[in-house]
Amino acid sequence: MPGDLFSTHLAVLPVLLPAFTAFALLLIGDHGGDAQGSHGHRRLRWARAIGIASAALGLVLAARLALQADHGALEVYRVGDWPAPFGIVLVVDRLSALMLLLSGCVALPVLVYASGGWDAHGRHFHALFQFQLMGLNGAFVTGDLFNLFVFFEVLLIASYVLMLHGQGRERFKAGLHYVVLNLAASALFLIGVALIYALTGTLNFADLALRVPRVEEPEAAVLQAAALILLVVFGFKAALLPLSMWLPATYAASSAPVAALFAIMTKVGVYAILRVHGVVFGADAGASAYAAQPLLLPLALATSVVGVLGALAARTLSRLVAWLTVASVGTVLAAIGLFGSAAWSGALYYMANSTLVIAGLFLLAELVGAQRGEMAGRLEPAARVAQPQLLGLMLLLAAASNAGLPPLPGFIGKLMILEGALGHGWVVAVWIVVLGVGFLTLVGLARAGSILFWNVRADLPACTGGGASPRLLVATLALIGASVAMTVFAAPLQRYTEAAALQLQDRAAYARAVLGEQGGEQADTARPYRIDRPLPSGGER
Repeated sequence: MPGDLFSTHLAVLPVLLPAFTAFALLLIGDHGGDAQGSHGHRRLRWARAIGIASAALGLVLAARLALQADHGALEVYRVGDWPAPFGIVLVVDRLSALMLLLSGCVALPVLVYASGGWDAHGRHFHALFQFQLMGLNGAFVTGDLFNLFVFFEVLLIASYVLMLHGQGRERFKAGLHYVVLNLAASALFLIGVALIYALTGTLNFADLALRVPRVEEPEAAVLQAAALILLVVFGFKAALLPLSMWLPATYAASSAPVAALFAIMTKVGVYAILRVHGVVFGADAGASAYAAQPLLLPLALATSVVGVLGALAARTLSRLVAWLTVASVGTVLAAIGLFGSAAWSGALYYMANSTLVIAGLFLLAELVGAQRGEMAGRLEPAARVAQPQLLGLMLLLAAASNAGLPPLPGFIGKLMILEGALGHGWVVAVWIVVLGVGFLTLVGLARAGSILFWNVRADLPACTGGGASPRLLVATLALIGASVAMTVFAAPLQRYTEAAALQLQDRAAYARAVLGEQGGEQADTARPYRIDRPLPSGGER
């Protein structure tokens, strides 16, 4: 009986677990930010233990869901036992399970790293961290557009406070820009959702997949406009050009563990684009098919190019990594913009690797900066760091993987994307951009490594303090090591991403699993607005 109960509610646990953990942490308090003794405060130690335990359990749940999803069956959870599309539904397919697992793989090492001292720089870090996980996981499993908006707002609130964690003028300035732009994006999100609901009478993804193809001209033009509005919103979340200029300053100004967690946050936008524009407005969407295709691919390629050029021009290691985040997102979105299962498989594989590497690089940037005295993370010659071999090796592995050097997973992911582009009209542009960005990424990180570890100023005293603590090193190594481990398990991971891409394109199977016999025209959730009779000649009704 307990096992059956666990299996029944498994799909909702990735959302409920961080939510309940956050409320529990708020109740006990953590005393972070105290002037004296906050780092070793008893309540803060309890908050660390509870938060890390919750993140570890969340990772186990995500792994369980991924193994379950790999069998091909969709896990559907009807909140309140209301059938879709009338009630709220959570859906875990291969894509959702992969994103949950990726979120867990990033969250646990980052939280361990933050528990090394960063969490003591402000109040309620661990509770906010759990709310952030709640928003992330909820966005990945929700089965309708409106609750995607709700979880986006949870992400916005938690991420804004986390970004200001530790205070500072630069963080406050970047945070203000961040929240204002996100509020504007939220308003656009509601407009797009309202238009879609007015034309289709539903917001459930499965039901939309059935109803969108039946919307014909001239109403299809309005539906396409709504799809493009959502592309703007999701593109902002994912840092798609020209909506990506906020990201480098925001991520570079954040503390290292917060910036590392934000590496997965951009993937929420990528996920939403794939789920909404790749599936709902994909090949079988009738008059609204491929509404985003004319814009998505060229903008994604431009994003990747601008991102790597920004990385080459960066003057600090953290800003370099922030620009590489933009470049990697551009590569992933370019693969999605090809609208083929092979390219989508490559996008998912490369996205998993780049997220782990970028998160690890943000943590590594702080480890290096802490051992360079006043120069910190500035890409200028400074004194010798305390751990040049270890930190240099970590940077080398991360650089090689992110640039796509064989046999590391970045190479495998990019190779899958290049193969997926064959036969497409933009194949030449995709190949040039993907290969060129990979080369320039390697150049940028090699330049940074040579300055940080080789170009040492002998006139400055070496770092007198000890190296980084084992806790910080293990957390950073875990992220970079997870990326390297993807090479060992490349074959099963590739099979999984291929199956996930094919499952995404099977709209009928998704609708059957979620709706049963309840969806489509039979589901009179609301009566869409229609003008069924001509206006009188006088212009009055």
